[in-house]
Amino acid sequence: MDALVTTEWLAGALGSEGLVILDATYTSTLPGSAKQDPEAEYAAAHIPGALLLDLDTLVDVDDPLPSMLPPRDLFEARMAALGITAESRVVLYDNSPHHTSCRAWWVLGRFGVEASLLDGGIAKWKAEGRPLEQDAPSPIRSRFEAGAPRTQVRSLVEMQATDEQIVDARSAARFTGDEPDPRKECAPGHIPGSKNIPQGRFFEADGTWKSPAKLRDLFEEAGLDIGKPLVATCGSGITASVIAFAAHLLGRDVPVYDGSWSEWGASPTTAKALGPA
Repeated sequence: MDALVTTEWLAGALGSEGLVILDATYTSTLPGSAKQDPEAEYAAAHIPGALLLDLDTLVDVDDPLPSMLPPRDLFEARMAALGITAESRVVLYDNSPHHTSCRAWWVLGRFGVEASLLDGGIAKWKAEGRPLEQDAPSPIRSRFEAGAPRTQVRSLVEMQATDEQIVDARSAARFTGDEPDPRKECAPGHIPGSKNIPQGRFFEADGTWKSPAKLRDLFEEAGLDIGKPLVATCGSGITASVIAFAAHLLGRDVPVYDGSWSEWGASPTTAKALGPA
């Protein structure tokens, strides 16, 4: 299955064997964001047959940093509860300005699950007048075991030693330090030497992904060579996954710095830079 699927494709595939559609809307640790309730939104209207991934709780609750990768046992239990198997065709969508289905794609990939994204998300689905439902399906519980990672991650220690190009998905104002970080423990600014592509720039006005040629141009305009190693960062590892998925569409495997600025910006041992890249 392609990394991106269209609303037309998904409409024709509804109810097909092995298809698992997951609502990957996420909100809980995004300071300054408009308040959302993914559970209530899902209950009010979702794509027929879709299940709620509950990405807010698919995290490491014992880690003081926000939204860090979940432990393997939690991930396996969540996939089993959703009825996902190695043969499942997983499609992710969200209703978030942060395009959080990208984070879900990256998290699932860390545990070996291949997934596709619905291009344009549920907003495009609704705009086209496609069917919605309120009833929550009852999946048949499966036995699930994580497989080999399909996506990559970087730690603070690895970031301090890396010679990879670093690309930051936060807004330009947060990147330059003109706007204070919404997490009071974090200094303003960015990782020295990093470049900035605000995550919203990867999308067209209707929320669909830009063409591969336009995506490539975005990296080049930011002073990045997509043919050389890259690593993505942001505030807490959420929108960095947008960059990782964009690179995936270009055939590149870009790791995510999971701690991102929540870790780097709060550490007394890390250098910080202000101003443009």
